[in-house]
Amino acid sequence: MHILEIFLGLAGLIAGGELLVRGAVAAASRFGVSPLIVGLTIVGFGTSSPELVTSMEASLAGAPGIAIGNVVGSNIANILLILGITALMAPVVVQPSAFWRDGTMLLATTVIGVGVLASGTIGRGIGSVFLAILAIYVIATYLLERRRNTTAAAIYTAEASLVPAPAVGLASALAMVGGGLILTVFAAKFLVSGAVTLATSLGVPETMIGLTIVAVGTSMPELVTSIVAARRGQSDLAFGNIIGSNIFNILGILGATAMVQPLTVPAAILGFDVWLMLAVTLVLCVFAVSGWRISRREGLAMTAAYLGYTLYLVSFS
Repeated sequence: MHILEIFLGLAGLIAGGELLVRGAVAAASRFGVSPLIVGLTIVGFGTSSPELVTSMEASLAGAPGIAIGNVVGSNIANILLILGITALMAPVVVQPSAFWRDGTMLLATTVIGVGVLASGTIGRGIGSVFLAILAIYVIATYLLERRRNTTAAAIYTAEASLVPAPAVGLASALAMVGGGLILTVFAAKFLVSGAVTLATSLGVPETMIGLTIVAVGTSMPELVTSIVAARRGQSDLAFGNIIGSNIFNILGILGATAMVQPLTVPAAILGFDVWLMLAVTLVLCVFAVSGWRISRREGLAMTAAYLGYTLYLVSFS
């Protein structure tokens, strides 16, 4: 039954997140919101809604290993697995102007996040600071890109096209948003319940389940978006999607979750996984600036590294 709970939870999260994002895009178009802000916020952060709801539910359920493991594991999976698979399909183009702002923001966010996690606790004060930094970053980015016709602005605008607005009225769009939100909340309850039960029945730490099954499952929207971008020959959108998602995971998800329920960081995650998250972020930056693309060879190395990481977790948990 716990495996069925996990399966239903993941399926519901993916479906609910998709419904939520599509409804929000449709509503935004009815209100005349620019494609730039749609790509920057709704699409960029909307794909992380499964991670957000799952981590908050896990925190409220007293499962910090799943709440924090989901964030750390998702960031690792986004870089090594999702960008790795995308690069295997087509080399991922990196726009220098977009990288120097968003890539450096990701690196700074990761360093700050690791520093906070290393302290052992994330309280409401830190959570509010994280959310404030995220809000300032989004507002500043929008104001800068609205005034200048830059490559970064073009990328954000193009991201909006990855989720075409359904041809529905405002009432239907808002109903989609509400339905998607309700579905993700209930799906998260199934997923967290099944994950905790599975960890108990297997005799493994819940952190391992959070870092693997939960993290990869909640990252499926990013994988779908990246694959769609690669198939359209817009691999630079995949890079931007992952950068935005990882920034939101640390600042938005950890911040919001800590505001709801202060978090204690499991020792297992502190000992290895947070440092791996920092290391793979550094590697991503090195790959990005070396020729301004992530090649198929680098994508293969990243995918293989993720498989090795998963085997390590399974073997030593």
